[in-house]
Amino acid sequence: PGGSGTAAGANEGSTVHADLFTAADLNLGDIDPALAEKGKITYDVKCQACHTLTDKRVVGPGWQAITTKRKPEWIMNMIVHTDAMLETDAEAQKMLEECLVRMPNQNLSHDEARQVLEFMRTL
Repeated sequence: PGGSGTAAGANEGSTVHADLFTAADLNLGDIDPALAEKGKITYDVKCQACHTLTDKRVVGPGWQAITTKRKPEWIMNMIVHTDAMLETDAEAQKMLEECLVRMPNQNLSHDEARQVLEFMRTL
């Protein structure tokens, strides 16, 4: 449904980056409040300048209900593998055309990105 991206976050016919997250890499159960709180702290420090907690775009898209619009592995790949996603994923490329600003690599670890995803799941 509209923009969920492909399972590995790459388009058909393009080179699939071996380090991209897939659905099998993520084990999402019930929301972990402690993990989400750590993700909120990261959001406050590294993300809030460009992303709101509403559905309104500032520089990048708002995060409200983002996990109903994008697959978790797509979100993780945009956070950790921004350049690869912008090179290979049609939805990421479309967002770049709309936002006109390339998402900077925030150098988040896999664990930090997972915390941010957990925070997003609470929105």
